[in-house]
Amino acid sequence: MNDGLIPKRYAKALYKLAVENGDSQEIYEQLKPLSRGLKGLDDLKRVLLNPHVKEEDKGRVMMQLVGAKPGSSLEKFLLLVIRNNRAEFLRKIALSYVNLYREEHDIAKVDILSATELPEQQVEAIVDIIRRRMPGTTLEVQHTIAPELIGGFIVRVGDVLLDASVKNELNNLRLKLLS
Repeated sequence: MNDGLIPKRYAKALYKLAVENGDSQEIYEQLKPLSRGLKGLDDLKRVLLNPHVKEEDKGRVMMQLVGAKPGSSLEKFLLLVIRNNRAEFLRKIALSYVNLYREEHDIAKVDILSATELPEQQVEAIVDIIRRRMPGTTLEVQHTIAPELIGGFIVRVGDVLLDASVKNELNNLRLKLLS
């Protein structure tokens, strides 16, 4: 079976269950950190894929990681995933769920990368431009410092990328000089 198909199916099933139980937003908030990837994710994978670790212990580790409440839809789902030997797909399932939730609730993720900390007014100006281009869409803004950009910034909204970094300008100049 396709590596992308399994996580999508599980994510759809979790979303359907969450909507029925009225906790889709809570699960979304709990799975967002897992979908981004966490420090120590490789260690977690080793624990989850270790056949000598009991299913209950794997479930307990996952519940602590995402902050699931005992008896919640997410707890039951995590135990099901572990029982079905699909623990290796948990990050991809979380990513698929987060993407599905964002689609259903018209939420756009905005990543702003800059070489240094941007003043709040500049971040707000960038966000305002995006809001005008995407009326009615809720924006989730994440600002990250990326010193390798040298200067300027990069804005990513979904599949759209605006690269106004010095690094990009230097690469473009290098290409022009070479041709």
